[in-house]
Amino acid sequence: MVERKVSRLVPRNSKALVVCLIMLSAIDSVLVGYDSSLMGSFNVMPSYISYFTLNTTTKSLNTAISYVSGAAISFISGPWVDWRGRREAIFWSALITLVGGVIQGAAHNIATFLAGRLIVGFGMGLAQTSTPTLLAETVPVRWRGFAMGLYYACWGVGTLLASGVCYGTQSLTTTWAWRIPSLLQAAPSVWCLIILLFIPESPRWLIAKGRKEEALEVIAIANSNGNVDDPVVKVQFKEIEDTIRFEKERESSVWKALIHPSNRKRVLITATFPLFVMLPGTNIVTFYFGDMLSSAGIEDPTTQLQINVILTSFTLVVALAGSWFADKVGRKTLCAGSLTGGIVSLYVLAGLTAKYGESGDSSGIYGTIAMIFIYNATYAWGMTPLTVLYPPEVLSYDIRAIGMGIYTLVTKLCGIFVTMVIPFGMKAISWKVYIINASVDILFVLFVLLVWVETRGLTLEEVDKVFDGVKHSNVPDLETIKGGEQDALVVTEGFVTTRQNVGFENKEAT
Repeated sequence: MVERKVSRLVPRNSKALVVCLIMLSAIDSVLVGYDSSLMGSFNVMPSYISYFTLNTTTKSLNTAISYVSGAAISFISGPWVDWRGRREAIFWSALITLVGGVIQGAAHNIATFLAGRLIVGFGMGLAQTSTPTLLAETVPVRWRGFAMGLYYACWGVGTLLASGVCYGTQSLTTTWAWRIPSLLQAAPSVWCLIILLFIPESPRWLIAKGRKEEALEVIAIANSNGNVDDPVVKVQFKEIEDTIRFEKERESSVWKALIHPSNRKRVLITATFPLFVMLPGTNIVTFYFGDMLSSAGIEDPTTQLQINVILTSFTLVVALAGSWFADKVGRKTLCAGSLTGGIVSLYVLAGLTAKYGESGDSSGIYGTIAMIFIYNATYAWGMTPLTVLYPPEVLSYDIRAIGMGIYTLVTKLCGIFVTMVIPFGMKAISWKVYIINASVDILFVLFVLLVWVETRGLTLEEVDKVFDGVKHSNVPDLETIKGGEQDALVVTEGFVTTRQNVGFENKEAT
């Protein structure tokens, strides 16, 4: 019997642990979604606009500043997550975001507001590197698609809360009404700090640091209610241990591992995926839906906020459904299908806006709004679940944290591009921006079909076989073990747990 080393607060029931991990995913996502939608709602909120005298440039800067700090911290977030652990990095991300939210909500001038936004961006950048990494390395394979799909599906919960709070406070005549939704930004951070008490460290990080008994216990809790003798637990432990040992022996540093031939494709996919997430058109809706509705002929701020609340609620429902079914369809098919639906929607949206945007035709305006809803649905169904599901799946352990740092960096740079370029584009060429966006999306679809690999249903170590042509452990695949109870017992008969190293030794079956 292995001595308990995992905190007693961590539930020993597998389903209870998965629920806690899903809650962590949801809460972190709510924080990111709330912040992102907050600026979109602020940009049509009278009290915010009147409190800060804004032009197109300052309006963009207020939105973009958190992306600047998120990009800056991504240079150290990967090494930080590898050095101190995934769980501790999440703790600091929540604390940093909490401080930034309070400063932002208490701001009396634009400089203080920007300082708060800057600090919030640091926290979110660290969270977007650490949280997906912990989830990918800890959640059991059968729940990975749903749990990680919820990371950005619950982004919709955050946007709904931000839209609802802003709508509820925008009618207040006081000039400080905008402070209420700004200060409430700290709430998800507090909940994140609480749920962390019930979350263990990543078993893969623990094995890499030599804490094998603790890692074995975490794997057992996640997969078999704490039974360390379960065949599935034994095989996964051995598979992870062998793979991490191979990666350490292969390269002397993580930086050399990044440019290793077998990892180049992994890094290419990870570094380009943020383009599909941030630039297919969704952030035009997120940040500048007010400008989009104005182009479509709807200029009343109250009506715009009402439509935004309805749109956010609709998108959330679709995203939650998409997360539930994420593992029913291959990753390539899901991404290509989602992008294709978005391309069609944007082309139609451009045509409707061009024809009815200034016509006053109510049917044409309603049709334009409907296309915004359809576009959001195509994105939420496919791209939302994949946002932080696919990158950590394709990255091997030795470059996963660094790779997620690169992913965060490119994501934030794309965010800066969207927030600083789109408003000027919308002002200059209006609906033609949608046509340009949709045309670029065609290239994204071709890249997915030609370059991406399929990872659905595989353990993170089994994905190595897809990229390298060989798995770096001689244990059978997890699906083979799960195939039948008798087969599992025969396959694992040669592996015996030892208390000295909590590893495995070959022993001839008798």
